Amino acid sequence: MKRSQIIFVVAGLLLTYFLYSLPLVVVENEQEGLPTSESGLGSAVNPEANSHGSSLNATDLEMIENLMGQMEGEPDDENFVIFADSIATVYEKGGKLDSAAYYYGLIAEKVPEVENWEKAGNQYYEAFGFAMEDDKTRLMAEKTRLYLGKVLEQNPERLDLKTKVAMTYVSSSNPMQGITMLRDILEQDPDNEEALFNMGILSMQSGQYKRAVERFERLVANHPENIQGQFYLGVSLFESNQKNEARKQLEALQQKTDDPQILSGIANYLDRL
Repeated sequence: MKRSQIIFVVAGLLLTYFLYSLPLVVVENEQEGLPTSESGLGSAVNPEANSHGSSLNATDLEMIENLMGQMEGEPDDENFVIFADSIATVYEKGGKLDSAAYYYGLIAEKVPEVENWEKAGNQYYEAFGFAMEDDKTRLMAEKTRLYLGKVLEQNPERLDLKTKVAMTYVSSSNPMQGITMLRDILEQDPDNEEALFNMGILSMQSGQYKRAVERFERLVANHPENIQGQFYLGVSLFESNQKNEARKQLEALQQKTDDPQILSGIANYLDRL
């Protein structure tokens, strides 16, 4: 999950904004009566109608304005794509991920090819990861599923994309659909890095720390370079009252990373042991 986008908060239980934004679901024991509060969603609108340009510098804004002028009414598909891609690139570099996704989406609609669908879907997923408002989160998730779904129709073996689609469902009114998709991925590929990580996070979110330990232990055994997974293994061991193992895990990780946020989190937990 490039969430892909985990923000560490050193206070009490060091979890992420994303973790707390997920619905309260039980990962390992499917239950009925899950929340169904998602409302209807309108169509996407041009992000230029919003205030996305406010933090872009004057040069970027001028470039976007010029490119939009050239793109408008452009009859040649190839030229249209060049202009739209250039606009998207400026927005992406400026951190305006939803605006970048909008223009990659225009490209995908103009030239409906697998490569363009994937690029648009991935960018919408990035924007989904940072969306703070419910309506925007739903819209970014819907667009992610639209474009990545088209890729998966052509390439159903793309488990990396299926994982992203699954995570958009996890934070929707139908979280069990996403969890079921993640389980299906692990049935096909028991050591899938993204699926293991996300299932571990979901187990933590629902308070199933022993199950989270199992997920993260498998994750780090097969993907030892996953530093976030190693950190959450330590947290899960701590929260499941396996304090000696938690100390060993966190102290070992302390020697492997120089990330100040992770080191701060490790120090916080070691102080509590």
